[in-house]
Amino acid sequence: MKKILTLLLLMIFSSTLFTGCKKDNGDPPLLPPVESMEIDFSNFESTPLKGINDVNWTLVSGIAGFWNNIITATLAVPVLSFKLAVDETPVYLDDKTWQWTYTASYLTISYTARLTGQIRSTDVLWKMYITRTGAGGFSEFLWFEGTSELDGTGGIWTLNYSPTDQVPVLEIEWTKTAATVGSVTYTYVKEKLADGVTTNPFNGSYITYGLTTNTYDAYYSIHYYYNTAFADFDVEWSTSTYDGRVMSLQVFGDEEWHYWDSNYSDALGPGKSLN
Repeated sequence: MKKILTLLLLMIFSSTLFTGCKKDNGDPPLLPPVESMEIDFSNFESTPLKGINDVNWTLVSGIAGFWNNIITATLAVPVLSFKLAVDETPVYLDDKTWQWTYTASYLTISYTARLTGQIRSTDVLWKMYITRTGAGGFSEFLWFEGTSELDGTGGIWTLNYSPTDQVPVLEIEWTKTAATVGSVTYTYVKEKLADGVTTNPFNGSYITYGLTTNTYDAYYSIHYYYNTAFADFDVEWSTSTYDGRVMSLQVFGDEEWHYWDSNYSDALGPGKSLN
């Protein structure tokens, strides 16, 4: 009986010791929303009807295309890779750091993505590493990094240009209100052109996108290298009827709104005459 009691006590002690030594790593950090990297350019990707006067919409479409091309072409691989992370299960490493590892395919080419998120005292530090094997492959490199608020209400991304030109090209600042992203700002930060010497004239350009409850319920606020100098643009449009308006003192020479209708044709604004 004494031996049995001793054995039971040893088992209880061992169980308590094991439980006490087992670490509770807590929960992984909250992934920023996919929309934190995306601005909606869909209203400026259409093809207007032939023969119409569409100066106003085309002006905005051209500028939007510059930014859209960066995300959908230059940075397509890291942006796609980030979108896929939400479907993966992370593993705990150490030092409050979690890791997501998976494969991402783009244009039939496979990439290995490794995303880490480190929980710090006031924010989460994110790093996305991408590798490609085979022809045209490249070793793992840090394609983007950033930080986000612990509660997921905002953050900043910095995306590098390419595996062969590992310099920052785009900074993204985002905020989230309730269940939706409140605003997203792209800032172009590549200082030199491809030759590595010539100053990049677009460096410092930015575009902010957001939604409102107004009739024109979407907007851009743009600072952009247009022709030979920087110009500022305010843009508003309806996400349901597609009509909108643009204002730019540097381009139009006035501080009036210049409108387009749902067919993207230049239009009369309330109380205004056609441009």
